[in-house]
Order: sequence, then structure tokens, then C-alpha cells
Amino acid sequence: MLTSEAAMTDLYSQEDVQEILQLAIARQTDAGELTRAQLLEIADELGISPMDLQLAEQEWLTRQGENRERQTFNLYRQQRLKQRLTRFLIVNAFLVVLNLLTAGGLTWSLYVLLGWGVFTALSVWKLRQMDGDDYEDAFQKWRRRRLIKKSINTFFDRWLR
Repeated sequence: MLTSEAAMTDLYSQEDVQEILQLAIARQTDAGELTRAQLLEIADELGISPMDLQLAEQEWLTRQGENRERQTFNLYRQQRLKQRLTRFLIVNAFLVVLNLLTAGGLTWSLYVLLGWGVFTALSVWKLRQMDGDDYEDAFQKWRRRRLIKKSINTFFDRWLR
């Protein structure tokens, strides 16, 4: 529904235009998807040049690829955390049992459990941080390692053929 100010002047902000057009396109399509020809037709009707549309499409594809990479990175981080938690539980359970059998109570193993537990809690907290410089640095480092590994594998695949 239009605000009284927008209805009186018939002016829309760029965000309003995008939202209205997105809603109209969503209502118009049956399956919720548009063909490339329909996309070109809509862009032409809006006065968007084919070159601008192509550049926007390339930018969108780049963003989609980066989003998939970030999802893969987040899964990788979660798997590493699960491995760390499993290692923490197994080692500390062993140490507690050993401490109980040898000393008859919790003495030294409690210090190991608490010390390691603090670092494990910090790892969990760090995993939950999905933005900021630390996350971005970790993502870029992971991405570089992945690209280097892929390049090396490609080199050896070509060399061994």
C-alpha cells in the first residue's frame, strides 16, 4: 500500500521500485522462474541496456559463487569444531577415568578439563561469529589454501597423463 506522501507525488525511491517490481514479477510467473528471454524483455522494457544487464548478471553469478564458497567454508568450520569437540571429550574422559583410578578422585585431570574447556568454548564462540574481520580473514585464508591445492592437483593431473 502506498504511503500518503508517495501517493500524492507519484515518486518512488529506487528501493520501492525494486520491491514493487519483484512483487509484480513473482505474481506474473506461474513456476516462480523466468527464462533468459523474459529477463531480456523485462530489461528492455525498463530501458536497461543489454550490456548493463550482462554486467549485472555476471556480478550476480560472482556473488552466487561466493555465497556457495562461504557455505562450504562454514560447513568446513563446523566439521573442524566437531572434530575438536570429539577429541576433547575422548581425551578428557580418558584422563578423568585415569585420575579417578589412580588418585581416587578428581585432582589434576580437573585442571586439564577446565583449561582445555576454556579454549574449546572460545572455539565455539569464534565459530558463531559469521561476520567481521576475523571471519573474513579466515575465509580468505581458507580460500587461498583451497585454490593452491586445486592448482597443484590440476598440475599433477596434467603432468601424470
